[in-house]
Amino acid sequence: MIDGSTPFEASHAVLADPEYRAALVDLFGVLAYGELVAFERLAADAAMAPRVADKAALAGMATAEYRHFLALRERLVELGADPDQAMEPFRRPIDEFHAHTKPADWLEGLVKAYVGDGIGTDFYREISAYVDPASRELVLDVCGDLGQSAFVVDRVRAAIAADPRVAGRLALWGRRLVGEALSQAQRVAAERDALSTFLVGGTDRPGVDLAEIGRMLARLTDSHTQRMQELGLAA
Repeated sequence: MIDGSTPFEASHAVLADPEYRAALVDLFGVLAYGELVAFERLAADAAMAPRVADKAALAGMATAEYRHFLALRERLVELGADPDQAMEPFRRPIDEFHAHTKPADWLEGLVKAYVGDGIGTDFYREISAYVDPASRELVLDVCGDLGQSAFVVDRVRAAIAADPRVAGRLALWGRRLVGEALSQAQRVAAERDALSTFLVGGTDRPGVDLAEIGRMLARLTDSHTQRMQELGLAA
């Protein structure tokens, strides 16, 4: 933050940097499309839910994802960007990720919503440390837990208790989700140079050294392992 400035003033000042502004548009673009697809996916997963209460829970999560999408789209407009154009570069990698990780049943859908999406939200939370205060607040808000953690853990652990053989299949599924997610994330990073702004820094914004990147990756791995353990699955 600029010395003596409020969070709003600091955010407004840094937006004068066109490189940073372009990176921010990319960040909100990928988040917006991700939230839109999450809404669609959760609504579809609700159709596989075995109980009315499960359908209602997923429908509530889907509604929250759509509210996040609307907030991100509004922010893109405030930045002077066309939301559709900002999201377009991320359609193919995100759609391909979901095409390659289509759940076969209700339980795989739950693990994907918790483990697969968790990798992405953890990464965006890490990036939020390098954006302006107003942008950080929005990123943390859209990456917040919608109640899916307790819901998914309860349902998956109950399924494993009922049939322990389920654990092996879901553990393999979780590892596959990680591989696909990392592959698509690397592709996006390679194709969108503007996003590297958050890591290499810029005017009044320090970059990240290799040691910190290593620590970041370690934190992402630890978080994934913790999620798998919470589900009762081997990472």
